[in-house]
Amino acid sequence: MQAKKLITFLLAAVGLLVVPLFAQQFGSGPVRIIDLALLYVLLALGLNIVVGYAGLLDLGYVAFYAVGSYMFALMASPHLSENFEAFKAAFPNGLHSPIWFIIPLAAGIAALFGVALGAPTLKLRGDYLAIVTLGFGEIIRVFLNNLEHPVNVTNGPRGIGQIDSFHIFGINLGKSWQIGDYTLPSVTLYYYLFLALVVGSVIICYRLEQSRIGRAWMAIREDEIAAKAMGINTRNMKLLAFGMGATFGGVAGAMFASFQGFVSPESFSLQESVMIVAMVVLGGIGHIPGVILGALMLAALPEVLRYVAGDIQQMTDGRIDASILRQLLVALAMITIMLIRPRGLWPAPEHGKPAPAAK
Repeated sequence: MQAKKLITFLLAAVGLLVVPLFAQQFGSGPVRIIDLALLYVLLALGLNIVVGYAGLLDLGYVAFYAVGSYMFALMASPHLSENFEAFKAAFPNGLHSPIWFIIPLAAGIAALFGVALGAPTLKLRGDYLAIVTLGFGEIIRVFLNNLEHPVNVTNGPRGIGQIDSFHIFGINLGKSWQIGDYTLPSVTLYYYLFLALVVGSVIICYRLEQSRIGRAWMAIREDEIAAKAMGINTRNMKLLAFGMGATFGGVAGAMFASFQGFVSPESFSLQESVMIVAMVVLGGIGHIPGVILGALMLAALPEVLRYVAGDIQQMTDGRIDASILRQLLVALAMITIMLIRPRGLWPAPEHGKPAPAAK
């Protein structure tokens, strides 16, 4: 059995390493879709800690994504030097912080925001918690839209551009890398970076799930009163869940800003939060393989349906807008899947099973 598992893991590793090399033969578009899908996997894994493990419905998760993105944009662009004299005197060419400094900073700041969100919501559950977290996400987006006057911090709805790409071991991920006669484009280099982060996140999530902290989260999810009666500090566990989940969102946001080279409040709407929650629910709440599957499907499906929607629009002489039709097709696909598989595409095998009878 161990040998079969080892062979399966090796084949999966080889497949993941080869995927972008095959996809780039069709242009940078397919590889870019895969890159964004990996970012959504990172976001879904973080939200799974809050929703799947601790059972806390968070509809404002995109706020941490936005915090990480804007933090990276401010730390790796000329924006602050162009708008603040103190920064201009110290950094005439703008801040260009290294990746080893930015990733922990993004994780730490997002975790602080996660704790700030969790602290006032400790006594809330279900729909009430969802409403409060939804409001938190919208507050962050509105702040990003309006922090332009009287002091220009976020550049308002115009967003922040000229963001640096990542440099790792002297390799600029924003440019193609030449290896002999073979060229690895920028989107392929970013794929390997995102893949490494996803693999690391899966290991962290798996270890958390098997730890005492993970078991405490699941006890709170099943029955908070019983968990408190057993001596679990539910307040600290909830705050830890919010902070840990937000950490993943902050790191994913920093990756997104570097990958895009531009961020604006439009990228962090309520629809994004709902989509990330849908990824967790569609794949299988609390089950890491299911969450990954749900994230990959929902991230790639709209882009794949873009081609189908265009053909259908031509069949109707342009009477149906392609973007609206694409959203309709995604919604129909989600409804169909949830009707067929109400517990998700790949639910946790032990979730929902009764306790074994006492002997």
